[in-house]
Amino acid sequence: MKKIINRKIFFTIFTAVTVSGFLVICTLAQTVHNEKIQTKFAANVPEVVQPECIVREYEGKIGVFRGTGDRPYKVIDYDVSLLSDYDREELANGIVMESDEELRKFIEDMST
Repeated sequence: MKKIINRKIFFTIFTAVTVSGFLVICTLAQTVHNEKIQTKFAANVPEVVQPECIVREYEGKIGVFRGTGDRPYKVIDYDVSLLSDYDREELANGIVMESDEELRKFIEDMST
C-alpha cells in the first residue's frame, strides 16, 4: 500500500514539474517571438523629423521660427493684414516648413 501511495505522489509531482516546465518554455518562446516582432516594427517605424521651421505672424509681419523660441530668426517684411482671412488664420496657427526649399518658395509667393 505504501508503495502505491509513493508511486502516486511521484507521478503527481512528476506531472506537475512537467506541466510547469512546459509552461515556462512556452512563455519564454512567446517572449522571444514578441521581442522579434517589436524589433521588426521598430526598424520599420520612420524617424520623427523635426520641422525645419515654423512660419507665423510676428508683430504684424511674417516671422520664421526655428525651434521653440519666442523670437524669430528671420522676419519677412510683409504686412499680414494684406493677406486673406484664411492665410491670416493659417499664420496664426503656424505653418510648418519641412525644408529650406519649401520656405524659399513660401517667401517667393509672399513677395509676388
